[in-house]
Amino acid sequence: MLFHPYDYVVIALYAFVMLVVGWLAQRRGNKNLSDYFAGGKNLPWWVVGTSMVATTFAADTPLAVTGIVAAEGLAGNWIWWNFLFSGMLTVFVYAKLWKRADVITDVEFIEKRYSGKPAAWLRGFRAMYLAFPINCIILGWVTVGMAKILSVITPLNEWSLILILYGLTGLYIMLSGLWGVVVTDVIQFVIAMGGSILLAVIAVNHVGGIDGLKTELNLQFGEGHHYLDFIPVDNPELMMTTFLVWVGMMWWSSWYPGMEPGGGGYVAQRMFSAKNEKHAVGGTLFFYVMHFALRPWPWILVALVSLVMYPNLTDKELGYPMLMLELLPPGLFGLLVVAFLSAFISTVSTHLNWGASYVVNDVYKRFIKPETEFKDEETAGKHYVWISRIATLVIMGFAILVSWFFDNVKDGWEAILALGAGTGPVYLLRWFWWRINAWSEIAAMSGAAVGVIIANIIGIDGLANTLFFTTAFTSVVWVSVTYMTKPTDINVLRMFYRLVQPGGPGWGVLSAEERLKSPVNKDEATLFRSFAYAALAAMFLLSVMYITKKILLG
Repeated sequence: MLFHPYDYVVIALYAFVMLVVGWLAQRRGNKNLSDYFAGGKNLPWWVVGTSMVATTFAADTPLAVTGIVAAEGLAGNWIWWNFLFSGMLTVFVYAKLWKRADVITDVEFIEKRYSGKPAAWLRGFRAMYLAFPINCIILGWVTVGMAKILSVITPLNEWSLILILYGLTGLYIMLSGLWGVVVTDVIQFVIAMGGSILLAVIAVNHVGGIDGLKTELNLQFGEGHHYLDFIPVDNPELMMTTFLVWVGMMWWSSWYPGMEPGGGGYVAQRMFSAKNEKHAVGGTLFFYVMHFALRPWPWILVALVSLVMYPNLTDKELGYPMLMLELLPPGLFGLLVVAFLSAFISTVSTHLNWGASYVVNDVYKRFIKPETEFKDEETAGKHYVWISRIATLVIMGFAILVSWFFDNVKDGWEAILALGAGTGPVYLLRWFWWRINAWSEIAAMSGAAVGVIIANIIGIDGLANTLFFTTAFTSVVWVSVTYMTKPTDINVLRMFYRLVQPGGPGWGVLSAEERLKSPVNKDEATLFRSFAYAALAAMFLLSVMYITKKILLG
């Protein structure tokens, strides 16, 4: 038997805390969609930021990092570290704009920015596209990560346990809505991060500390190995074929959930839930600092230890849970199991709530049963909340089904990156260039999908080469379509500008008088300062990451 009675006590305590929070959330009530999907839009920055961090810390994340380190060393993490550049733009440029947009989902934004039937069609299509294929793919790799952990730490059938976890999580989210999600996120992040740090300390000490770890790496891979390189300057193949593409192109060109150029998805959902613009910016900044500069290092240390302890392991991602099983004493083992349960539940709960928000707010309410069909707002609100609960269950079923088709976490990451290649510039520019229209987004999404298919047909190998080709192909498509189609109606552009107040030189279609009426971002200099802050913040984060690496690994 793998579990000690102490472990069961720890797991039971965790379950009790979650039940109490769920009960409190249910008593608080969800009167309308704003309550259910945006927490009443009154959350403080530290709750907003911690919820973002917890959501992006799933059971799959440490396993994916372990696989990346095993394949390409420390520098392989630039496949996701590169998004810190777009992250800082989100903090200093886009977070306040999202909050001013005053929407429940980022897809609702489409009909505030664009006009006519193309905007309505795009809103409905993108809502279903994100709610089902994209959301379920993400939940698929998250579930595979959790299944791998369960397959190592328990003799029970892992998929039976997955079904139980999904059922409990789905029931919890149906009752609590986003408020319950973010409150439990705060608790779950403390548990999950504490467990990761604990395992890293025990694992490194087991191999003789950092010096012992470095010695073992040298013995196994030779003195000139690249596993500890922060930037792969001594690895020409990695440098030329992937690193330059990641750092030079991916962060602005590719759409990726939680790291969208210009913000979006569940990160934008958390911005909508903040008290005001300052809390939206503060929460987003806290998230990116934790996400890039601090959180990954315990996982990286454990990944390096797993390389020297299990050199012949076929599935390198399994090294992480195997270290848990081998090194942790009773009680602490239960704590780390709880940490991974917390990470899994946190991510699943967010994605179920996030996906349901698209189905209900942007499809059901917009096209099937609009608010005008109800006698009052209270009746409409109660109806939409119940439909939201049903949508949560439906998405949960699809997510479990999709999970069966995944073998490893890294493939899922790469599939999403490829499907979003080349769409980033549209999401960045739509705030600041009036000529972007609904057809621009439609063309970018379609072009990326077609580009990936063409890349596969003509035999382009490797993620970096596929991204480069698809980005170039998609860019040609959406720019051409933008100039071949009618621009957004001028009245819609005026209303959007007054609401969001983006500023910048790309709104020349509006008169100077109209642009100067904006109380914020009156001139290009204000916008330039925001971009300068983003650049300085990115430099700061890179410095912190490099210094942390030097402190930990010498």
